[in-house]
Amino acid sequence: MNKTQVLEHFKVTDDVLDPALAHRLDEDGFFVLPEFFDQQRVQAFRERFEELANEDPERCGEHEPGSVIVPDLVNAGEMFDVLYTHRLLLAAVSHVLPGDITLGILSGRDPGPGHGHQVLHADWREEVPEPGNWQGLNSMFLLDDFTADNGATRVVPGSHRWGKAPAEGMRDPAASHPQEQLIVAPAGSLLVFNVHLWHGGTANRSGRPRRSLFAFYTTPANAEKRKATQAGMLHPRTRARLGPEALYLLGARPGDADGGGRVHQSSV
Repeated sequence: MNKTQVLEHFKVTDDVLDPALAHRLDEDGFFVLPEFFDQQRVQAFRERFEELANEDPERCGEHEPGSVIVPDLVNAGEMFDVLYTHRLLLAAVSHVLPGDITLGILSGRDPGPGHGHQVLHADWREEVPEPGNWQGLNSMFLLDDFTADNGATRVVPGSHRWGKAPAEGMRDPAASHPQEQLIVAPAGSLLVFNVHLWHGGTANRSGRPRRSLFAFYTTPANAEKRKATQAGMLHPRTRARLGPEALYLLGARPGDADGGGRVHQSSV
């Protein structure tokens, strides 16, 4: 099996990604699709998010003080499969990563009241590549309305093409950038962004939830190097229910022995 066969299985054709969205991804480094999921599905995600957070509060609170991080959603149920197999997402991933791809992270985040502000950063922490030699694509599924006061993500359009990290281009990456844009969008929306885009969470000053789910795609070589492989984390029941195409996206193959590393859960 290869990437072409996997994309064919998930009905990823050349016309799935609108040219205007592809252009925005190229030029701005991101795009937003309002109300990508209907409210019934969003509510189901919210309820499952809270269940998982309450099942293991210590684990969900250890990654980021003041926020809830729900890791390992691949093993959390079939309902989350759409987050990494949806054909529009796969089309966007393939637009940025023309070679082989693998899912590195599938997780959730909810910054608590007074928490969530992050420095501007890129999700690729290693040497900044030449523009066009992209190393990954991230996506954020909004489970609550993103507003100016509840911790909405800020992005700096076009910064993925600048060839430098925020720490190299700003005196204080925690400060506002003159070109930054706040992602204000309704629950159910989808934010897709290049991993080299400068972005960061803002503080949740509202006291209301600001939950989101993340699917981070990269190359198999990058995932292995960063020990961000889903294949080694698959529960037997998850492996048993998934078809070969989904397993391929997770870096696993039917009949593979379990193995691999833990995923570092870090999102905005």
